[in-house]
Amino acid sequence: MALVECVPNFSEGRRKEVVDAILEAITKGGKIKLLDSRMDADHNRVVVTFVGEPEECLKAAFAGCKKATELINMNEHKGEHPRIGATDVIPFVP
Repeated sequence: MALVECVPNFSEGRRKEVVDAILEAITKGGKIKLLDSRMDADHNRVVVTFVGEPEECLKAAFAGCKKATELINMNEHKGEHPRIGATDVIPFVP
């Protein structure tokens, strides 16, 4: 069984309820393992780390991105870190 690590960065680090909703969307299927999530209020972003089979990681990453897009208003976003959207980067590590 091949595993992949995914480390998406979302543009929210101040509202725990938004981060919790994103994490719930990522873990909803139960087929990936959440390893870590770290909120940073100054940069106003959260870095999430999870692992699973490649297809399940893709599904989980997409679910997290979808939820982030629903809940994060980039027109009101303020933070020290440059960003391009509600989901900033989505690295996959084989």
